[in-house]
Amino acid sequence: MAKRDYYEVLGISKSATDVEIKKAYRRLAMKHHPDRNTDDAGAEAKFKEAKEAYEVLKESGKRATYDRFGHDGLRAGSGGHGGFGAEGFGDIFGDVFGDIFGGARRGGGPQVFRGADLGYDLELGLETAVSGDSVEIDVPSQVSCDSCAGSGAKKGTRPVTCSACGGAGQVRMQQGFFSIQQTCPACKGAGTTITDPCSKCHGRGRVRKIRTLSVKIPGGVDDGDRIRLSGEGEAGRNGGPAGDLYVELRVKPHKIFRRDGANLSCEFPVSIATATLGGEVELPTLNGVVVLKIPAGTQSGKIFRLRGKGVTTVRDPRLGDLFAEIAIETPVNLTAEQKQLLEKFDAAVQKGGDIHNPRADGWIDTVKRFFDRIS
Repeated sequence: MAKRDYYEVLGISKSATDVEIKKAYRRLAMKHHPDRNTDDAGAEAKFKEAKEAYEVLKESGKRATYDRFGHDGLRAGSGGHGGFGAEGFGDIFGDVFGDIFGGARRGGGPQVFRGADLGYDLELGLETAVSGDSVEIDVPSQVSCDSCAGSGAKKGTRPVTCSACGGAGQVRMQQGFFSIQQTCPACKGAGTTITDPCSKCHGRGRVRKIRTLSVKIPGGVDDGDRIRLSGEGEAGRNGGPAGDLYVELRVKPHKIFRRDGANLSCEFPVSIATATLGGEVELPTLNGVVVLKIPAGTQSGKIFRLRGKGVTTVRDPRLGDLFAEIAIETPVNLTAEQKQLLEKFDAAVQKGGDIHNPRADGWIDTVKRFFDRIS
């Protein structure tokens, strides 16, 4: 009797994805399994047919051969797909439902566990963040015990094979027609048990230690950036790889500058005389002092842009700009003579009206018009 098309058996199209193939097989396997259809003589045949179709279409190589040459191409190749049995059924359901029950590994053997990732908050000054540097940090972590070389057993002894799983690290449980592999509860997946534990690590195979590491800070990092140090996390178990260390960067507030990406900004005080008459002031930058010319009549809040006096970022090597905002400083603690001079100066300025105080006089006119409208 000629075999039916595998896509027809599973009720899917030839463009079906792997997920759709698995879903279709799961539905048919549950429907036609012999244990659930003891009174249906044809259920086992339908189950075998669905299982054979799934085993071909789930593998890209077999599927490509079948799509091109059909059933004849498969017979010319590997020579069949094997018969139906309880063990084969358990394997195929382990593949279909592995994601539901934890994805137990095929082939057995003790489980190895990757070490945990660690995090570390590192505070930097703005200068270090901008220019880059190497910084040493002390990281507390779990490392492999040097006394027992990570085995957990007392020096001169060895862990013994777990009697519950026979060293596989996993046990198989039968639940109805499901065959499920899970971590051995006796050895926690290690495949071995320790009868004489190491006195230093108490059988854990790892000890807590403060490690000093050197972290290379790239120039241009900013607050919130993260550096990954591969393999510098906690030690793994049962020979598993170490985790990673993630260094979170925190840039401390600067006394003078504020940063926005590649740009810097600052506020600097200027005396009334300099702002009024004009002059030159020395303005600090991260690369030294520059001379800034202040035009006569400069008002408080005026912002000067100094191109190329900012910083770079790790994503862009171009220098940003520095934005300097004028803050006119009001004199304090004046002497009687200074007060008199200032009063005479103010009186002289007031006589000039809006020639000397255009903003103030304009503001007063605006207020008058406002109250005139109200009245």
